[in-house]
Amino acid sequence: MSQPRPGTRDRRAMLLEAVRDGSGGIAELAEEFGVSESTIRRDLASLAGAGHVVRTYGGALDTERSPHEKDREHAAAKDAIARQAAALVRDGEVVLLDAGTTTGRLARHLAHREGLTVVTNGVNAIRELAGFAGIDLIVLGGRLRHPNEAILGESVLAQLRHISPDRVFLGADGLVADRGLCCPSLEQSVVKHAMLHAGGEAYVLADHSKLDQAPFSYWAPLDREYRLITDEPKVDVTYPQFAESVILAGTPEPKPETVGGAAHDGRRGS
Repeated sequence: MSQPRPGTRDRRAMLLEAVRDGSGGIAELAEEFGVSESTIRRDLASLAGAGHVVRTYGGALDTERSPHEKDREHAAAKDAIARQAAALVRDGEVVLLDAGTTTGRLARHLAHREGLTVVTNGVNAIRELAGFAGIDLIVLGGRLRHPNEAILGESVLAQLRHISPDRVFLGADGLVADRGLCCPSLEQSVVKHAMLHAGGEAYVLADHSKLDQAPFSYWAPLDREYRLITDEPKVDVTYPQFAESVILAGTPEPKPETVGGAAHDGRRGS
């Protein structure tokens, strides 16, 4: 006796797992699930609309996991990077935090500080900071994107034109020296690029798994001076393209900071 076919919701959940395991062709998926190719196309369109996959010619690519899933990966490295970033922030500064799991951990390390203003488009950071009266929390308003819980849109870009933070901390899904930050959507790449240029000092937070990786098709060019904060101890050997801009998590704060061959002390306008 044949097993009953799963319902639409169950099939789409199973389809997402199959895509994540590497099955991407329409015909292959249709055969695996015993449905028509048009049904698979409709399912993929639904999953793409929810932000789980991105459609490609003839199939699909896995895109993003939930923030909870991503936060569990390389957790110790992300926390070390977040602590290193928090040590750079001075009392009374205005700080801009990008959406992401490592920037969310940075927010956790800033939560007990006094006199800071934190501007963010990340739900993770909002959760970490919302209960602390010592932080002046400014939330950039716009459309919430799933699954990475980033607030995006023209309204975010408009608000960024009205602020000049002392420091900007950007998250990364991938980082390639000659391309920039790899992003899961065009909209997110535009917001990241605007954030990069909004502040006095710019930092990219990326654990070793993000270096020289390009999982998506959209880019935020790193076309200004920035520092990379990472946990990769041999970054200057393995990725020499980053050697002059790196801060290694767990090392003493560099004083003064050296960016692109010029000395900076972290103050606005330096």
